[in-house]
Amino acid sequence: MRRGISRLVWGMHRWIYTRTGGRLGGRIVGMPVLLLTTTGRSSGRPRTVPLTYLPEGQNFVVIASNGGARRDPDWYANLRAHPAAWVQINRRTVRVNVRDAGDDERERLWIRAVKAYGGYAAYRKRTRRRIPVVVLEPET
Repeated sequence: MRRGISRLVWGMHRWIYTRTGGRLGGRIVGMPVLLLTTTGRSSGRPRTVPLTYLPEGQNFVVIASNGGARRDPDWYANLRAHPAAWVQINRRTVRVNVRDAGDDERERLWIRAVKAYGGYAAYRKRTRRRIPVVVLEPET
């Protein structure tokens, strides 16, 4: 039931963000929000989720925390199967290539993420898995 409610809320967020070009829903918990469209690993269909992100030069950094759940979020599993995706920020859409941050880079970005949103530290305490830090690099 909880997962169903969460999907409904995020679905409404995605709809509002898309309709308003990010004017509404463009920030949450003090962080900017993007829409990430992946290819479903089983279905092959596009799947779009709103995610908070950190700007990193031309790149975007997202945290696959899944609220501290035991398993990675579906969008992350989709990216592992299909490491190219689309990002929408406000009305701008770009194709991105996706990679996990390397060890030193991950540590630096994780510290930035926790400073931006303290909830990530709490999520880390809830799970035994290493929470992925994902870099979305726009295609040039």
